[in-house]
Amino acid sequence: MAGEGAGGLLRHPPGPQAAAWRKMTADDLSDLCRLAGRIHPGLPEDAAVFEERLSLFPAGCFVLSAEGGLAGYAIAHPIRFPEPPKLNTLLGAIARDADAFYLHDVAVAPEHRGRRHAETVVARLIDAAADFPRICLVSVYGTAPFWRRFGFADASGNVAPHALSGYGPDARFMVRLTPD
Repeated sequence: MAGEGAGGLLRHPPGPQAAAWRKMTADDLSDLCRLAGRIHPGLPEDAAVFEERLSLFPAGCFVLSAEGGLAGYAIAHPIRFPEPPKLNTLLGAIARDADAFYLHDVAVAPEHRGRRHAETVVARLIDAAADFPRICLVSVYGTAPFWRRFGFADASGNVAPHALSGYGPDARFMVRLTPD
């Protein structure tokens, strides 16, 4: 992947907001929880949710490391389509018959936005989803236009109305088919 540096870190142009994506570790969880609370104050999730996602599917967990601490995180894992997990809910296990790759969250601190950090990790997650027929997510905070740039389309009609209720009034279930 273009821009990948030594050790699998995704590098960005130098500058005051320089940062690099790396695999998440258990040591990142307390900082991640603080950052999640700052980015998503209206959509809180318990630390146990992040800990479980890392435990169940570490290949889908990344953090954006910057001088001074974490500047973002990305979490993804397989699910059964079209069953997005409810917000702040433990999975228990990855379903053996999972047929979709779910982008649980891609979040970048406001002071680190505008430098293509999210685009970099989304491209990596799309590559990681190659073995699944589709990738899905729940768009919040009016981010559907961002996701459309990556080929995601609104598929909210495919999920039960209560499935998105905890995500806020603008929540949209979005899907992107993966190439054969």
